[in-house]
Amino acid sequence: MSGIEQTMADGEGKHQGYRLKKTVVLVGMMGAGKTAVGRAVAARLAVPFLDSDAEIEAAANLSVPEIFQRDGEAFFRKRESEVIARLLKQERCILSTGGGAFLAESNREMISRDGVSLWLNADLPLLWQRVRHKESRPLLRTPNPYATLAEIYRARVPVYEKADISVTCQPSLSIEAMASRVIAALAEQPDVLENQDA
Repeated sequence: MSGIEQTMADGEGKHQGYRLKKTVVLVGMMGAGKTAVGRAVAARLAVPFLDSDAEIEAAANLSVPEIFQRDGEAFFRKRESEVIARLLKQERCILSTGGGAFLAESNREMISRDGVSLWLNADLPLLWQRVRHKESRPLLRTPNPYATLAEIYRARVPVYEKADISVTCQPSLSIEAMASRVIAALAEQPDVLENQDA
């Protein structure tokens, strides 16, 4: 465990010594923990946390499953790209995106230009454990949701591997411990997270 991780594992709060220089865009599968871990990282670094799905829902006054049902996935993906572009232009933050957002090459280029992508890499058993009882996943509303999840996972992992930074998720780690891992990974990129105490 690095010094940074140990300090954070010991429960110390915000990191006034760090300055976020780029918006960090969290990418990965549904159930990887983008929202929970993203909130914890943002709190530690004293920067805003934003969620592209939440922003879309607020603008449409509908939930993501309702948008999928009413307007279809293509419509949702277009709105998603517009929202991510707008959020990347705002103040530096931690931005959580939906599982499919990083698949579009135009989104990847936009994220690379205006921020940095970080993949929360969770394996299939962990993802299934987290999403199997959730009704809020429109892509899993199929006769065999596990097979659907496995198919999505196999298709998306090669794309997620293109992210600038990768952090592996482990079932034994708490949200706070994962936040520590993420901050440690960001701190290795001084153009992303500057250690002002160094």
